Amino acid sequence: MKGNISPDLITIHHPRSPIAEAYRILRTNLEFSGLDRPLRILLVTSPGAEEGKSTVLANLGVVIAQAGKKVILADCDLRRPYLHELFGLPGNVGLTTMIVDEEAMKNPPLLATGVENLLLLPSGPLPPNPAEVLASRRMEEILKRLSAEADMLLLDAPPVISVTDALILASKSDGVILVIRAGHTRREMAVRAKELLEKVNARLLGSVLTDAPVDMRLQRYYGS
Repeated sequence: MKGNISPDLITIHHPRSPIAEAYRILRTNLEFSGLDRPLRILLVTSPGAEEGKSTVLANLGVVIAQAGKKVILADCDLRRPYLHELFGLPGNVGLTTMIVDEEAMKNPPLLATGVENLLLLPSGPLPPNPAEVLASRRMEEILKRLSAEADMLLLDAPPVISVTDALILASKSDGVILVIRAGHTRREMAVRAKELLEKVNARLLGSVLTDAPVDMRLQRYYGS
């Protein structure tokens, strides 16, 4: 099973690495953020493309599940879905199937990831009108349905600046994490993404910096 999983899921392949430990620190920070306002639905997005949002979301889901919480990862990027590829799973049935199929609504087509407590809802067939699908009343029903199945629901959304999808989902979520890639994300794009999220009253919890240089002293400490 592990052989089908992308090497980008470092929390599975190298659980003792400094990067895996950084994800556990992120998990702890989120637990503190949710003391007064519980985090049941968390949105992960980025200002632009190729900044690592799906990889961050998947690794975060792994460490939360490893802490004993039941987690569902829902691929709400109905333009370039990627979560199913990270876990080496099919993506042809999923979220959009629940939009149109009553049976799928009753029994969500969740896939086992190989990680205990962690389930995946792929995107399903890509619709011609992603924003309208995500803004629909049916989507709100799906979020309620999935929330009832898990302790935490993590939503993967398209980049904030490119399309409106993430802003639609931000208003339906308990919190938002913005993924920024070192040496790739331009400052003005990060500022613009923050401004757009604030306009829809999203609860921006903070940012995750990807591709940052690893401190070699930590590498030696963790022994990998």
